[in-house]
Amino acid sequence: MLEPHRPRPCLLRPFALALLGAACTGVAAQNSLPALNALGEQWVQNAIAQEDGGQSLPLRLEVQVGKLDPRLQLAPCNQVETYLPAGSKLWGRTRIGLRCTEHGARPWNVFLPVTVQAWGPGWVLATNVNSGETLDASSATQAEVDWAADLSPILVQPGDWVGQTATRNLMARQVLRQSMVRPAAVFQKGATVRLLSKGTGFIVTASGKAVTGAGIGETVKVRMDNGQLVSGTVNAQGDVEVGP
Repeated sequence: MLEPHRPRPCLLRPFALALLGAACTGVAAQNSLPALNALGEQWVQNAIAQEDGGQSLPLRLEVQVGKLDPRLQLAPCNQVETYLPAGSKLWGRTRIGLRCTEHGARPWNVFLPVTVQAWGPGWVLATNVNSGETLDASSATQAEVDWAADLSPILVQPGDWVGQTATRNLMARQVLRQSMVRPAAVFQKGATVRLLSKGTGFIVTASGKAVTGAGIGETVKVRMDNGQLVSGTVNAQGDVEVGP
């Protein structure tokens, strides 16, 4: 879960992950669509309440549960299982499944649309930003934003984006997310860089040409004089550290 003052980009753990393998069941003797809609809505509310129980969430939740297609004609069923489809999360626009587990000759499996919004602090661009342009403190203003509108993590602290460069053209009023920025390049493609390989009590250095530009903390490929490609991470000094 998100710590209120966590100093790095983060995303609240999407709800009800613990329920992925634990379906909730209910009886729908008359098997009416309103009854199934109500069963699905209750399951969603219980799942979110279970996830939120005892937690201090810095988010304001809004949940909208849709309706099954009224044209559906489902066979009578004594037991309905409500579940979260594999690979799904109760986060943003998603769905839950309802399937008959005690049926006759006509088994069925239907899906109920769900939208989970999670409102909390974030940063909204005050102006357009071109790809490769560096963001400064005036580039965005703080606002309440929907964390669940996209899977890319929200940038919570100014240090997460001030001094970073845009990965693509960004528009004013867009919410800043991790995928939109990257560290400012400390060297460009083709630059000669120093490589460091550290061991116990020693450091080996070499040089090569950067295949791409890169910023602090990013992984980059470097072509050695003999043509060999090696990968490493750019450190705070602008050198490329190569693992053992």
